[in-house]
Amino acid sequence: MNQTTTWDKVDQYITERLIPQDSVLEEVLFANQQAGLPPFDVSPSQGKFLSLLVQMKGARRILEIGTLGGYSTIWMARALPSDGHIVTLELDPSHAQVAGANFSLAQVDDLIELRIGDALGQLSQMEQEGVEPFDFIFIDADKPNNPNYLQWALKFSRAGTVIIGDNVIREGEVINKNSKDPRVVGVREFYDLLAEEPRISATAIQTVGSKGYDGFVLGIVNS
Repeated sequence: MNQTTTWDKVDQYITERLIPQDSVLEEVLFANQQAGLPPFDVSPSQGKFLSLLVQMKGARRILEIGTLGGYSTIWMARALPSDGHIVTLELDPSHAQVAGANFSLAQVDDLIELRIGDALGQLSQMEQEGVEPFDFIFIDADKPNNPNYLQWALKFSRAGTVIIGDNVIREGEVINKNSKDPRVVGVREFYDLLAEEPRISATAIQTVGSKGYDGFVLGIVNS
């Protein structure tokens, strides 16, 4: 058995043992596939991990940068109290249309505000609107803009806000300082900002599984 196959089988084992079968979430993934969305959804175990983090934080307000088909959004929305709220940002209108249908299917659309358009533009607009800080922020969009998203995340944070950044290992390419891949460059700059920013304490965890070799950053805002 090769390494990648082992990762897949272990992920399947974890899902079967710890994550009850959910026909709605399965329909969401199928809808995303049928719509031709790129296969960038988090895995079921990662989705539940996000859900548990939201519950542990006791989050009531969540910002998600990068919706895609809304699979991760649904996992987090289900962890919110009845008066909770998610703002999720999606660039592609066709992706947003799929996500909106998925939110309705999962019956969480009343908790979600889906904003369509360039994320940096949406974040700037939100600042002008005086949007309140968030308790939990999930960054999972175009990696070249990760440094910009982190700066905005800090603007929309308060002491204790949890910030998660996904796909920050890039199959180990993150240590390649000579990489010309804009995604790797963006992630490396993301790390540089985290290292230099006194307002946040952070670490990164490498992961393997059905999504390959990658990882995430987890940080908490100090002040």
